[in-house]
Amino acid sequence: MRNYLAILGLSIVLVGCGSAKTTVDDLAVSNPIYTALDLTAVSNDRVPVTINPGRFTAQTVTYRLPRVVQGTYSIGDYGKYIDDFKALDYDGNELATTKVDDNTWTIANAEKLDQLQYYVNDTFDIESVGGIGGEEPFSPAGTNIEEDNFVLNLHGFIGYFDALKNAQYAVDVTAPSGFVRTSALEDKGTTLSEDGKSMTTSYFGQRYFDITDNPMMYGNLDVEEFMVGDIKIVLSLYSPTGKHTAASLKETVYTMMEAQKQYLGDVNSTPRYDIYLYLSRGGEEDPKGFGALEHHTSTVGVFAEDESSESLKEAIIDVIAHEFFHIVTPLSVHSEDVHYFDYNKPTFSKHLWMYEGVTEYFAQHFQVYEGLIDNSKFYNTMYSKIKTSKRWDDAMSFTIMSENVLNEPYATNYYNVYYKGALIGMCIDILMRKESNGNRSMLSLMKELSAKYGKEKPFVDDSLIAEITAMTYPSVGEFLRTHVQGDLPINYNDYLAIVGLTLGETAMETNYIFAGEQNIIFDGDQLEGTIFFSPMVLNNSFWKAQGVIAGDVIKKVNGRELTLYNANDVISGMFEWKEGQEITMDLERDGKPIEIKTKLTKAYAPSESIIEDENATEAQKEVRAAWLKG
Repeated sequence: MRNYLAILGLSIVLVGCGSAKTTVDDLAVSNPIYTALDLTAVSNDRVPVTINPGRFTAQTVTYRLPRVVQGTYSIGDYGKYIDDFKALDYDGNELATTKVDDNTWTIANAEKLDQLQYYVNDTFDIESVGGIGGEEPFSPAGTNIEEDNFVLNLHGFIGYFDALKNAQYAVDVTAPSGFVRTSALEDKGTTLSEDGKSMTTSYFGQRYFDITDNPMMYGNLDVEEFMVGDIKIVLSLYSPTGKHTAASLKETVYTMMEAQKQYLGDVNSTPRYDIYLYLSRGGEEDPKGFGALEHHTSTVGVFAEDESSESLKEAIIDVIAHEFFHIVTPLSVHSEDVHYFDYNKPTFSKHLWMYEGVTEYFAQHFQVYEGLIDNSKFYNTMYSKIKTSKRWDDAMSFTIMSENVLNEPYATNYYNVYYKGALIGMCIDILMRKESNGNRSMLSLMKELSAKYGKEKPFVDDSLIAEITAMTYPSVGEFLRTHVQGDLPINYNDYLAIVGLTLGETAMETNYIFAGEQNIIFDGDQLEGTIFFSPMVLNNSFWKAQGVIAGDVIKKVNGRELTLYNANDVISGMFEWKEGQEITMDLERDGKPIEIKTKLTKAYAPSESIIEDENATEAQKEVRAAWLKG
């Protein structure tokens, strides 16, 4: 909130033993709030937490767990997962407490308060049974408590006192000595227990923000550390069955982040970046919310473990690249709503089009700009976003939606930030390239904003569009006022034409199971118990080249019999097929056997998409070249 600093009054003063009168902030430096999590004392799938704030002089104090955390645009209500909340005095007696709401407790006779004690349930389990009250935290913002894995998004374990948000925090985490542990929070040292069975690691945070901004992962982890330029990358993976390894993903992450760093150029970077990946088995007690949540120097991602190696790598490129680009916005360019964030009653900026939309655009654009993908694949991705964006209210003001994102009908439309929001970034990028003869771009604009503001200086929310207009061109300001503040849908053809693109039919790369988006090429006969090719198979270039026709019954795949009973297992294995691999397939057509024995080539399917206009002018081609390659 804008009045964040104003609440740091003297109604509650933390006093050090024998010290003279001093301010809350002075005491926060010398007397951090001591917090302990004991992963060796889990009870009923709950972690015990102890909070020791020091001595209060006020009669009543308020302690909260966050209702909402930064980077999420929905209610998490982390206090719902707290059990057996107790306040103890210096003699070990229990003090009277009142639970004000899902996330808030008040403690009476607070001048006697020694410590708080409570248990924390994990959200991954709650998620699997439908949540508490129908709303549970998005998995990457949640917590996990398992015998061999702990996802410690600390905002789910540690709260704050209303008047002490700027107090420092000392955090001790005790865990079995055999656990691998990773955290970007400042490590102050490790102590081994006398019996050698447990180990306590001490961490330090300058303020509560550092608690929410630095997740941890403990347990049976696979960790790879490597350098990308001057950034140390720490990749921590939990794969419950060991199907995937950090080593197998290392090259993908390295190539991706090296290209991102090249793309960003002189944007200030962090010396260390942590990537925490939790792979879900997909069972009843496993998380279902796949994706990732950004932090200043790390990201937490949750994906499906049964993904093929290739599809997991693609997901990492799309999702984790997005999170890393958040170092530009909102981490370096953000409004007062973000800078003075209120975890209990947050207000939201009008500019999700920039925080999430432009970030998502960068996550796609860098791939073509740095040569990771070709032009046509980038065109197909952006065309898919155009089509998908129409599923939401295309005539809704993005700034109004953003400011009211927790409420309907705006909450339902939030996910369009990853589609229309990215397209807004694309259109501005094209306009910037045109107006500057190829010299300025969406990225250069974000760099200018980052230089003007940065991590410690927020912009005024209501002034941003006017500022951007003054910094750029009238056409950019008109676009923002009309299509972002305003509710007029974007005619994408107008912006594609600037770079000599149009809509038309193209061949889109697909796999060996589909012919285009979600058009599966198989069908089944319940009575016969057989699987056969559907008419869609003729739209798959690979199978068409093999002479397959609709109705061909598939008897065996690579020597393995295919029936309705094992179809899911056998066909799922085809997701793993790669170009150049040799395969066999036994078919039956009109009662006669047919054998296919060949080497896999790329498969394509006809589809409408963005294509290059054959009649594009040289001027249009020049803007296109600057847009796609700089």
